Amino acid sequence: MFIQQIYTACLSEAAYYVESEGKAAVIDPMRDIEGILELANERKAKITHIFETHFHADFVSGHLDLSKATGAPIIYGPGTQTSFPVTVAKDGEQFPLGKLHIEVLHTPGHTLESTCYLVKKENGQPVAVFTGDTLFVGDVGRPDLSQKGKDLTAADLAGMLYDSIHSKLTVLPDEVIVYPAHGAGSSCGKNLGTETQTTIGEQKSGNYALKAASKKEFIDAVLDGLGAPPAYFPVNVHINKHGYESLDEILSKALQPLDPLHFKQLLKTDVIILDTRPATAFVEAHLPGALFIGLEGRFAEWAGSLLPFDKEIVLVTEPGKERESVIRLARVGFSKIIGYLEGGMESWTRHQLPIDLIINVEADELAMDLPFDENLVVMDVRKPTEFAAGHVKEAINLPLEDLKDPGSMSHLEETLNFYVHCAGGYRSVIAASMLKKQGIHNIRNVEGGWNAILNEERIPIVK
Repeated sequence: MFIQQIYTACLSEAAYYVESEGKAAVIDPMRDIEGILELANERKAKITHIFETHFHADFVSGHLDLSKATGAPIIYGPGTQTSFPVTVAKDGEQFPLGKLHIEVLHTPGHTLESTCYLVKKENGQPVAVFTGDTLFVGDVGRPDLSQKGKDLTAADLAGMLYDSIHSKLTVLPDEVIVYPAHGAGSSCGKNLGTETQTTIGEQKSGNYALKAASKKEFIDAVLDGLGAPPAYFPVNVHINKHGYESLDEILSKALQPLDPLHFKQLLKTDVIILDTRPATAFVEAHLPGALFIGLEGRFAEWAGSLLPFDKEIVLVTEPGKERESVIRLARVGFSKIIGYLEGGMESWTRHQLPIDLIINVEADELAMDLPFDENLVVMDVRKPTEFAAGHVKEAINLPLEDLKDPGSMSHLEETLNFYVHCAGGYRSVIAASMLKKQGIHNIRNVEGGWNAILNEERIPIVK
């Protein structure tokens, strides 16, 4: 038996490769399948099954491309309906894989079709379970994702989740390894641990949700403090359910070099100019009207949360990062990418074309300006929970995810001077680019964000 976790850090997403006797199964494959195919090829194994734990909301699965490449069937749990051919398994059904068997455990709660897959040895001994978004390290899946056409509340789904976990998972031997679909940072739960695997025994003793004394206590604990899911979740569910263009087709359209003079014409159109370079490079020089979402952060998640899916996108990247930018956008469902700036910003500046910039200031400069600039406003773009835990006195909280709505900025007066910050500096540069695109240019980006502000004693803090 061979099990390999394939982890995509920027989405906190885990796919799995399971192999026995030259036969392999893949659970929840990522959008870009090259690594999976290479692994099977290196091990001289044939991929015979593709298991999906549920309709993923936070990324686009590679199930269709992988099935096309290998001929392996796509297998979902009970109740699944799709627009493409799949095998809908029965609860308790077993699929042979070499000397192993993979048993279907229908575990509705996160979604109605949510299913875990239990790996058993030849003698029937359970050794590992792939839990999807049903059970995480330290948490369980959120039960508040809408069920279209179903008259179910989040509390109803949380109750289902309680029954699923206690009837299918906690009854397994304590030593069974738990392989979840996500790790820390994922929006599919609220308290995911930093480890990417665990055991049933460890979760029974350490997972807050599994320690609940009753179903009601479980429901209350799971729903308490659950923030709104990212806006792109329903889009990804629809794509996973109904299909998509192959990644090769998307790459073919997207990897078209556009010379600077052609690119200049795009500034006058409704095309989104997305700059994926590091924040340090963007603030020094960027195309007027460009939006920044740097590859160094949770790039795909913020792109999915902030950008429209129905508009064409052109890219400004570091040379050599064009393909990576496209793949990471495709992971959350973007397919209308039509080209990139040939030669990057160097070619743009070489043609002496117009540029814009964002002024960076350090926390000590904010401290010096606060008492004397009556038009100074500190704009904190962190989440409301972060803001509530501590913020600059009289700061306004405009969470980054809210800035996608131009109406969120309509009350901001042009005469104000905005000092924008987040926790460390990544989100604030995104926010600054969005503000500038809406015509607000009196902006200073506070380097180091809240972390730097806390170290500046002259800035008044509210906790």
